Amino acid sequence: MEKIIDEKKQGEALLLNKSDKNKRKLFIESYGCQMNFSDSEVVASIMASEGFNTTNKLEEADLVLVNTCSIRDKAEQTVRKRLEKYNAVKQSHNKNMKVGVLGCMAERLKDKFLEEEKIVDLVVGPDAYKDLPNLIKEVDAGRDAVNVILSRDETYADVSPVRLQSNGVSAFVTITRGCDNMCTFCVVPFTRGRERSRDPQSIIEEIDDLVTKNFKEITLLGQNVDSYLWYGGGLKKDFEKASDMQKATATDFAKLLDMVAIKYPKLRLRFTTSNPQDMTMAVIDVMSKHSNICKYIHLPIQSGSDRILKEMNRQHTREQYMELITNIKKRMPECAISQDIIVGFPTETEQDHKDTLSMMEFVQYEYGFMFAYSERPGTMAARKMEDDVPQEIKKRRLSEIIDLQQKHSGERLEKFIGQTVEILIEKESKRSKEQWSGRTTQNAVAVFPKENYKVGDFVNVKIDSCTSATLIGHAVDYSENN
Repeated sequence: MEKIIDEKKQGEALLLNKSDKNKRKLFIESYGCQMNFSDSEVVASIMASEGFNTTNKLEEADLVLVNTCSIRDKAEQTVRKRLEKYNAVKQSHNKNMKVGVLGCMAERLKDKFLEEEKIVDLVVGPDAYKDLPNLIKEVDAGRDAVNVILSRDETYADVSPVRLQSNGVSAFVTITRGCDNMCTFCVVPFTRGRERSRDPQSIIEEIDDLVTKNFKEITLLGQNVDSYLWYGGGLKKDFEKASDMQKATATDFAKLLDMVAIKYPKLRLRFTTSNPQDMTMAVIDVMSKHSNICKYIHLPIQSGSDRILKEMNRQHTREQYMELITNIKKRMPECAISQDIIVGFPTETEQDHKDTLSMMEFVQYEYGFMFAYSERPGTMAARKMEDDVPQEIKKRRLSEIIDLQQKHSGERLEKFIGQTVEILIEKESKRSKEQWSGRTTQNAVAVFPKENYKVGDFVNVKIDSCTSATLIGHAVDYSENN
């Protein structure tokens, strides 16, 4: 199994078994969050069962699917440019090529996509992928096809994903879908629906399969993994209506994480994404107890200002977030933390911006994902708030946020120098064919000479130096470590 990932476009082209030349060919690209990439693996599996081989060559595709992100306008514009590319290829190579749009952008725009983009034949929301075979038949019959109905229970637990975007070492396992948080800036609750969790037994079965295939690391995935709650099925919001027996035997995220860590002691475990209000001390205690759970948490803050957090409908305060960080550092001093920050949210003042900078100084994040506010149609912010922060101010504030994060990231990496850390080899270094590249438990990228090691090996590496983004070291044996 092979794959191609275009990192500039955050897209992917996925290659399946090409032994049967009579099968139709599918080209699929994914944009946006890790959930979209995981969903594309589900789609590839469903389409493979319908006789589609997946190709890395757009020009030979009979069906092109693009899995879209709608969280920012820039992401949507990127997809529209890709549709222009598909149209050009269709006109020059295969006039019978069909084009489908999947994911959050499809859910948000629905039938409008067919009106706005004449090349689009198929529009499918995140909960409707099992209906793809029927929709393809509609398209084959010359009719446009749309299914964007949000589900109350779809988790794709019964679909075995085709591990196409994986390196054979690490993989995603989706445990929840949807989000109940209703942040005023976010379209996810409208494009992915309410929170529902997956049966823990099906999660274990999927991990069993990955372990059998010699995967070394898995990431438990969801819009909000800390909200994971299995009580026999149903939406999280309906848990209060559950029976006493269901409540007594329910599995929350801390229990699930503990269960997986105990059952697979040699498997590295990660999870994403967390929300501050839902991360419990029980989860932190489980992380600190198990060495195979990576000491890294992506914990979006969005703003360091209490006033802006309230405007965003974030369910935590500045003080509560700082208390959570303090507790994490107390139990796991080595734990790395990353952030999401939005600058220029409606009504953001210079003092609000300074509050965010001071929060960054308090936490000293290892990594960050920082963006200027982009109004998203359909959200509460778009309906009720004026996008009143001028672009030049957004740009300046974003630059200050990025500069501070780069400073902190560099300082955190420098602290690794002289230490010996465990690296899981994932791939060859981009800059040198003589070096391997992998990550520490804190998610820091490290490179070191290949020697006799191979992809998938855990290697002790002594860090000699670093760049602004990468640790540089050499493999060491036990005697050198001591």
